[in-house]
Amino acid sequence: MKWNRQIALAGALAILGGCAGQAPLAGSGDAPPPAAAFVLSPGDKVKVATFGEETLTGDFEVSPAGMIAFPLIGEVKAAGLQTEQLSRDIEAKLGQGYLLEPKVSVQVASFRPVYVLGEVNKPGEYPYTQGLTIRGAVAKADGFTYRANEKRVFLKRAGEAGEKEYPMTADFAVLPGDTIRFGERYF
Repeated sequence: MKWNRQIALAGALAILGGCAGQAPLAGSGDAPPPAAAFVLSPGDKVKVATFGEETLTGDFEVSPAGMIAFPLIGEVKAAGLQTEQLSRDIEAKLGQGYLLEPKVSVQVASFRPVYVLGEVNKPGEYPYTQGLTIRGAVAKADGFTYRANEKRVFLKRAGEAGEKEYPMTADFAVLPGDTIRFGERYF
């Protein structure tokens, strides 16, 4: 009988140990959402530099269709790509009869804005800066109003269907295009 209890206890600990390493579901309120690697989306502006070719260097905006219009090669898909992937795609297209061994660099010139709404002193659209956090977004919006519920935040990531509620116990990253809303406290 003693061995059965020890085996059952060991099995339960193994199951609990396996669950402990798993992250909570997004939007469950247990943890902030992860900040994924940045990918380009409509509204972002990129600076493309083609080395040795001044006429193929400039700033381009990702269109609502997710493309940039690039000289010589036309429309290039940008949405959903990281800057390194976009530079490789442009190099590949330029190398198809336009340039010998093209070298292209792509950098983000400006990101989509973030939106801070609800119980903040100056709700509105704010420019995104790298490393922006929820508390940084509140600071951009001139702080909370006296009615603000400072314990919860509602976050809608760009491309997601709806907003999710999270506790304000941890400060987490904001991504370009995010909508952040602070509700009203009741007491």
